[in-house]
Amino acid sequence: MEPVQGESKRDCWTVAFGNAYNQEERVVCAGYDNGDIKLFDLKTMSLRWETNIKNGVCSVEFDRKDINMNKLVATSLEGKFHVFDMRTQHPTKGFASVSEKAQKSTIWQVRHLPQNRDVFMTSGGSGSLHLWKYEYPAQRSKKDSEGSEMGVAGSVSLLQNVTLSTQPISSLDWSPDKRGLCVCGAFDQTVRVLIVTKLNKI
Repeated sequence: MEPVQGESKRDCWTVAFGNAYNQEERVVCAGYDNGDIKLFDLKTMSLRWETNIKNGVCSVEFDRKDINMNKLVATSLEGKFHVFDMRTQHPTKGFASVSEKAQKSTIWQVRHLPQNRDVFMTSGGSGSLHLWKYEYPAQRSKKDSEGSEMGVAGSVSLLQNVTLSTQPISSLDWSPDKRGLCVCGAFDQTVRVLIVTKLNKI
């Protein structure tokens, strides 16, 4: 998948699979250095949706890749992340989203908790981890003045944060088996294994 002849070629920094709820459906979401986010439908081999968050996209992830598209989180170079509600696509406005300024430095990675897809962790250039929860609105969609369905974005709240290093935390992953167990790697040549407690009470 590459731009058509004559279009400028941007660096692709991150990719993620999603919408794999059966044997045929698949999408790939890609984030680029200029802030572009593009959603490719692998079934039809076409561009399904695109937007721009005005800042280099460091990480994208669906909350679950094996269900109907639900939510997508995209993180950026300057400390902001965006949560897109992927259930309702408006013909012209696309997907509803909410953004949050997490910190002043780059957000290198986002990872959703496997046991609760509304909880996710971001890792930052300041050596910190931030744990977030997404709250759904009372109604996830509404009709616009022309009768087209459009999504309604929810809200994001910070549950906890911790600074582990003076160097950026560039990599992060959760255990699929043990709730709260996670591992992260940083530019200080250290791999840290962490346990996040009380996640069952969220």
